[in-house]
Amino acid sequence: MIRRATITLLGAAAFALIVARATFAQPVIPGSIAFCLYEIPVDETGKRRWLNLGIVQYVEATRTELKIAYGAGSLGSGHEARIPVTSMEEALVVLEKMRRVAAACR
Repeated sequence: MIRRATITLLGAAAFALIVARATFAQPVIPGSIAFCLYEIPVDETGKRRWLNLGIVQYVEATRTELKIAYGAGSLGSGHEARIPVTSMEEALVVLEKMRRVAAACR
């Protein structure tokens, strides 16, 4: 038998995912994976930034951030973009959004 607390917890988690999806909503514009833009949070100076998903090499998720490594050539010449998150669930929501944007660029 499922306890009432478990049902409440599952309902709260589902609601959090729905709200998080709305928070990170971006229009998906079909295009090419060679130029597949995903907007990341503004930097410390207030500049808007976009990441070309076609050059992402790996993504690392923690409870506090989603780290995206991209553009690495030889001798460690790559870059990182960091997206702050409040939980692992939020990191997974952002990652799923990136997957959907990348799929639409094919």
